[in-house]
Amino acid sequence: MVTTPLLHGLPPIIGEGAHTLILGNMPSVMSLAAQQYYGNPRNAFWRITGEVLGFGADDPYPDRVAALTAHGFAVWDVLRSCRRVGSLDSAVQPDSMVPNGFQQLFDEQPGIGRVLFNGAAAEKNYHRLVGAASTVRYRRLPSTSPAQTMRYADKLAAWREGMRQ
Repeated sequence: MVTTPLLHGLPPIIGEGAHTLILGNMPSVMSLAAQQYYGNPRNAFWRITGEVLGFGADDPYPDRVAALTAHGFAVWDVLRSCRRVGSLDSAVQPDSMVPNGFQQLFDEQPGIGRVLFNGAAAEKNYHRLVGAASTVRYRRLPSTSPAQTMRYADKLAAWREGMRQ
């Protein structure tokens, strides 16, 4: 029997004064290889957040990260580790999912009052594996993944609304 290798996620992007945590499910193969969130150039995350917050989607990665954190946004994923072939959330082996340590994060970052889920898989797996903190508001936004076939303008409108304070 061939065992799928165990994948490990990325550390959170978080700065002083974080108020909103954007959660994906698990970084893609391209993101893990680059050690950068949303490393697939077809993923609309940086284009959308750049348009909403006023930075360039093609700016160097450290500059995009700095722009997000300067606006109080943090980025992480629900899963710390899992087994998956490819990048699709549907390919994650359910019994291999290990969530990140959210209670510790919320304890260390008490200013985080909102979680924005980047797609349905992140929301579903968070609630299944972690539960909900009573002091945090949750909202699912459309996935920025190219696998989500919603029109870009509709994704942008939903994210613009969701990222507002």
